[in-house]
Amino acid sequence: MDLRALAMGLAFAFIWASAFTSARMIVADAPPLTALALRFLISGLLGVGIAAALGQSWRLTREQWRATAIFGLSQNGLYLGLNFVAMQTLEASMASIIASTMPLLVALFGWIVLGERVRPLGVLGLVVGFAGVSIIMGSRITAGVDLYGLVLCIAGVFALTAATLAVRTASSGGNVLMIVGLQMLVGAAALGVAALAVGERWEVTWSWTLIAAFAYTTVFPGLVATLIWFLLVRRIGAVRAATFHFLSPFFGVSIAALLLGERLGPLDVTGVAVVMAGILAVQLSKQARATAPVGD
Repeated sequence: MDLRALAMGLAFAFIWASAFTSARMIVADAPPLTALALRFLISGLLGVGIAAALGQSWRLTREQWRATAIFGLSQNGLYLGLNFVAMQTLEASMASIIASTMPLLVALFGWIVLGERVRPLGVLGLVVGFAGVSIIMGSRITAGVDLYGLVLCIAGVFALTAATLAVRTASSGGNVLMIVGLQMLVGAAALGVAALAVGERWEVTWSWTLIAAFAYTTVFPGLVATLIWFLLVRRIGAVRAATFHFLSPFFGVSIAALLLGERLGPLDVTGVAVVMAGILAVQLSKQARATAPVGD
């Protein structure tokens, strides 16, 4: 892995993890589904506009349209929609830890449902990773975590896991930025319908914090991080790129503690370290499998 890929991976992990803190700031002062729909509308229009200016076409392959629809609905609609609603009552650090289990869930369900081979290191990583989640969950539930928000976040990460298993290659064939932008627009449409369906009211408490958080979320987690991810996958492959997910729990809780003042107890710190170790083991196991000789 070269230095450019390393820098891209670190940038992606940091920006992706920071989204939970900025989302927490937004939903404190604005309706979650409407705010998220507006964010995706702006991000999508920016992405499509820039892609068109660069000569990219919206004439995608059938697989790209399928990936665009699935990820737009599952990731941008269900996963992030549920997370935004949940973070009205759930801390950003907790939401980021739950979301970071996605690589573990992908490996687990790929093994159980799809019959994919998991090497011993991967099995150990799954056990360790979910043990870390259990430590954190036990600590937070005992301390009185909001169970409704917790269930919404768990449902969201399952939706993202299902989408990831259904569509493994969204960036093949070029037009990466166009695909990113179109996914945002699909998510905006789905969330707009959901906001109307639940009768969400446009009640906003305007502040510089809200404006800055919304602008940051729209540009960086909304557009830049997604683009970096697709480019990183094309550069080093999905298996190696996914290794950077192991940093997400650390970045997520650190940013939330720094900007929101969220407290972390000893069990939280221990749980985060254990989850990181589990994710890293699972991803290293996948790398070993990917580079192993045929028949191994």
